[in-house]
Amino acid sequence: MDNSDIKIGIYNTYTPPFENGIRNTKIYEKAGFDSLWVADHIMSWFPDAIWTPDIVNLATFLKNPHDIYNVFPVMAIIANNTKKVKIGTAVTETFRHHPALLAHLIITLDHFSRGRIILGIGFGEGENITPYGIKWDKPLSRLEESIKIIKLLWENQEKFDYNGKFWKLKDAVLSLEPYNKKKAPPIWIGAHGPKMLELTGKLGDGWLPWNLSLENYKENLEKIQTHAKNEGRNPDDLIPGIVLSVITDENKEVCDKMLESPLAKNQLLVASSEFFQDYDMEHPLGEDFNGVYDFIPTKYNKETLMEAYAKIPLKICKDYYLHGTSDEIIEKVEEYIKIGAKHIVFYDQTTICDLYKNQSAYFCMKKVLDYFKNT
Repeated sequence: MDNSDIKIGIYNTYTPPFENGIRNTKIYEKAGFDSLWVADHIMSWFPDAIWTPDIVNLATFLKNPHDIYNVFPVMAIIANNTKKVKIGTAVTETFRHHPALLAHLIITLDHFSRGRIILGIGFGEGENITPYGIKWDKPLSRLEESIKIIKLLWENQEKFDYNGKFWKLKDAVLSLEPYNKKKAPPIWIGAHGPKMLELTGKLGDGWLPWNLSLENYKENLEKIQTHAKNEGRNPDDLIPGIVLSVITDENKEVCDKMLESPLAKNQLLVASSEFFQDYDMEHPLGEDFNGVYDFIPTKYNKETLMEAYAKIPLKICKDYYLHGTSDEIIEKVEEYIKIGAKHIVFYDQTTICDLYKNQSAYFCMKKVLDYFKNT
């Protein structure tokens, strides 16, 4: 298989001490990863109610799971400490960030990085919006208008007006050109639902979904490409990516043990009720619970969370995660590539599940990276 066009990236959340994050960033670039993707969160998906050393050994190192640095200064420092790797948001939204502010932030980072920035964007997550008194209203149409405004600001160095449903601009200007002149930073959309897939085909330069099965990925990519054609676009100009949550070890039994850990199961709480219905069960937090909208980690006590985790069988965890030995990871990634994926982003959750697997997890991921870089 010719993997010369395949890109491999790493997703990360930057937490104290920051020096460790930058050290790892330099290691990733030196190893040959093509991209680094930074989480945009105020709070973590991991609840503080279970963040104790008896449940999470990472708690001996990081005092609170919500100790997270802001994405944009982090990206600036990454840009200053790297030379080649692409740097993206995974993903941001425009409830907390006015589109004009977001356009200005990204074009500034575009200059700091000498043209290496990717704007990954979606319609938002409840945990970053609801607890902070922000009204989550009409996320899809809001996102579409936001992307249009961002593109207009990047394409026009002269002042202009915009009369939208959510924002109205009058004599607005962003005169700072993209670093590569007329080549603005690409916009990748974190799309899953039908309308988001349509929007990606219409306005996206890339697609960045999370943890889709092979069947769903193939079906959704075909929909995006059809929408792109309907808009008169060349679908080959849109880069199909995917973020895959990884739990890896060269010992399969160790992998299975980590898959059943509380933090591994916690990510499943972000899944939709429809996801669990496919397994003939209701969402562990309630029949109509919609994970990405409704899961606010700070709301729940330890007992409620542990009861929810106990309802999630190992089978679901195995289906959800990209897991196993490095060779098994390679085999599964090849299947995604065969159906059209061109940019694979690994979210390594091995160390999150077991801090002491940090080194072995890195060597597994490095073996996977080297395979796709040398095949």
